[in-house]
Amino acid sequence: MDEYTFSDVTVVMGTYNEAAAIGTVLTDIREVTDGAAEVVCVDGSSDRTPEIAREHGATVIEQEPQGYGVAVREGLLAADRPVVVTTDCDDTYPMEYLPAFLDAINEGYDVVSGDRLYHGADAMPALNRYGNAAFALLASALVGERVHDTTTGMRAYRREVIDSIRWTENTGLSAELLLRPLLRGYRVREMPIDYRERAGESKLDPLAGGAAIAGSIVEVCLEEHLQR
Repeated sequence: MDEYTFSDVTVVMGTYNEAAAIGTVLTDIREVTDGAAEVVCVDGSSDRTPEIAREHGATVIEQEPQGYGVAVREGLLAADRPVVVTTDCDDTYPMEYLPAFLDAINEGYDVVSGDRLYHGADAMPALNRYGNAAFALLASALVGERVHDTTTGMRAYRREVIDSIRWTENTGLSAELLLRPLLRGYRVREMPIDYRERAGESKLDPLAGGAAIAGSIVEVCLEEHLQR
């Protein structure tokens, strides 16, 4: 089995008006990976986010705003290195976990998923925290094993996992990116991570977004069970 280094890693982010945080996130990625990781941002911003990303060495794919999943999926498919990491651009995820994620991939895991709820996610708004706990319970019931955090934005994947699955969800893509690999028998590890208060304002309506995510969880799980 190949031993991957950060020169084998692409970090993917969907970005939308995150000028307040994107520079910090990209600086953290560069420092943690010694500048070896490639970064791809898929952007539909009206502020300086794409300019700041380019100034920090990221590749920017610009497109009309079409939602979280459309942007992240575009980045996943554009990444061409053997390991793909997703993260958010709002400085909520500590990039110092990247070495541990890569270590787990090198141990043989196909997907490494950051579990924000393990440590309580106190920086997360209460409604979001309770909603994410409910999503995890719903997913656990449908998958048939304990799932801890379905909607985390920070994960690492082997390239072949990304290429082998047709990703269909938009708002619910984070859940889909965990549930389809689990239901197809890939080796998945949920790793506890810290979670910080976001820089800038959230773009997701918690009620409408929550309903869309719950619907995605049900639809993806039922579809995967029917295909078995």
